[in-house]
Amino acid sequence: MITDAQVERWLREDVGHHDVTNQVPGETTGRLVAKERGTVAGLEAARAVFEYLGVDVREALEAGTPIEPGDEVLRVEGATREVLRGERVAVNLVGHASGIATLTRRAVDEARTESDDVRIAATRKTTPGLRGLEKRAVVAGGGDTHRLDCSHMAMVKDNHVAELGLEDAVSRFRERASFATRVEVEVESPGDAPRAVEAGADVVLLDNLSPAEIRQSVDLLADRGGVLTEASGGITLEDVPEYAATGVDVISMGSLTHSAPALDLSFRTGERVA
Repeated sequence: MITDAQVERWLREDVGHHDVTNQVPGETTGRLVAKERGTVAGLEAARAVFEYLGVDVREALEAGTPIEPGDEVLRVEGATREVLRGERVAVNLVGHASGIATLTRRAVDEARTESDDVRIAATRKTTPGLRGLEKRAVVAGGGDTHRLDCSHMAMVKDNHVAELGLEDAVSRFRERASFATRVEVEVESPGDAPRAVEAGADVVLLDNLSPAEIRQSVDLLADRGGVLTEASGGITLEDVPEYAATGVDVISMGSLTHSAPALDLSFRTGERVA
């Protein structure tokens, strides 16, 4: 999933064209160590960086593994120059992804206090160029990726409704989509939820509604078999249990990817081999 071209861009951005600080001879080992508790992710990206540089990855934890301060996350061995070149890119990628996985895990745990069935999902609010890394981090934390891109599901959002009207937008997208593609419709009031289903929605996105309004919407759709409901819009970690108790099928949170703090990690080189 991670191409040499991506790794080249990451390294070019960090190393530049006149790197003198990493021109260190010999062989060494390197260890990526956790400095705080969390859920690890992004190790496939770190592995890709080091392997591109010809550095051997000796050990690496599985994505989704809980970690504590002092835990070794990754161990590498190779030319000192190349280990140092890959160090910062690898730390940044794993720290960013692990922060997302950690926040997702916390959201899932909060949801489980009220419901064993509701899914915690990400959104398309991802960093350009890093969507794959961030979506995999959500999965590592126990969450759902939601749609990976615009081709993954036909989503009728507020701007589509403003331009075409709800019914016409659903009809237009349904005609152009594959039979295998679900159609999701965003609504902003409980009363519009049945209207969306009547227009042909497979999934109803209940946007910026309170838990009480979400519960009302879910009740209105109780006899519409097979239709999924999704709550979204400014939902915080503290809000998750209340939304999970409404009976909604999915809680999506843009904050999982756009606001997760990076997990604190440290990279330490070991005894030089030569």
